[in-house]
Amino acid sequence: MNIPFIKMHGAGNDYIFVDCFENVVEQPEKLAVKISDRHFGVGSDGLVLILPSKIADCKMRIFNSDGSEAKMCGNAIRCVGKYFFENITDKKNIIKIETLSGIKTLELFANAKNNHIISEVKVDMGKADFTAKNIPMLCDTDTYINSPLKIDDEEYKITAVSIGNPHCVVFCENIDAIPLETLGTKFEHHPIFPDRVNTEFVQIIDNQEIKMCVWECGSGETMACGTGACASVAAAIKNNLLSFDTEICVKLKGGELNITCRPDYQIFMCGNAVEICRGIFAG
Repeated sequence: MNIPFIKMHGAGNDYIFVDCFENVVEQPEKLAVKISDRHFGVGSDGLVLILPSKIADCKMRIFNSDGSEAKMCGNAIRCVGKYFFENITDKKNIIKIETLSGIKTLELFANAKNNHIISEVKVDMGKADFTAKNIPMLCDTDTYINSPLKIDDEEYKITAVSIGNPHCVVFCENIDAIPLETLGTKFEHHPIFPDRVNTEFVQIIDNQEIKMCVWECGSGETMACGTGACASVAAAIKNNLLSFDTEICVKLKGGELNITCRPDYQIFMCGNAVEICRGIFAG
């Protein structure tokens, strides 16, 4: 079966998108594994289906490169907004997208030279939730803020938070020294996180800028993670390292995201959405 696709990225976090207003995808879990392979497929961090919705403008389903389904992806949803505006919608600049972690509202910003092309998207990501059982975590405390977690023989201070999906934030002096490939999978599969966890290693630069690297569930190291950037800023504020109502520039391997967190921990993310190519996958 030949499957038309479009490949896009947000801050280097790349996905294969399929317009399911026009196409039917059977067994998306298996397709995600095949199409995401960077040697034998198209190559991506995962597969995203753009579907009709009865409760929003459209619906997003996202599958990691290992075939597991994710609840939410901040970088992918910006690209869905871009595609929807440019190819499906009647050019509305405010749209709502249904996800497994709820309906997200997006504000779309057109390219300065072409108002038919979306270059940047702002997303209302909802509220950061530090409640341990909602992340979920298997622990005896209501929250897990700057608390110890043992990996092998070393103890790390972590802050756990949900942004519609689970995150574990670790603050460190130099993220470039982190052995992410070795350490990331050990955090991901730690028994304290029954549904696995995304892990962010964060270095505070100043009160308006941080650096972050990320290990994502089902995908491994990625160039960026939108929900991870939101989780990192929320965790930094919770640990009195950053302030509310301040636009924080999160520097990632694939680019930058701008995150603002309100005093009620409502988070807004703004970043790019870029089309890479279109094609037909001979699946």
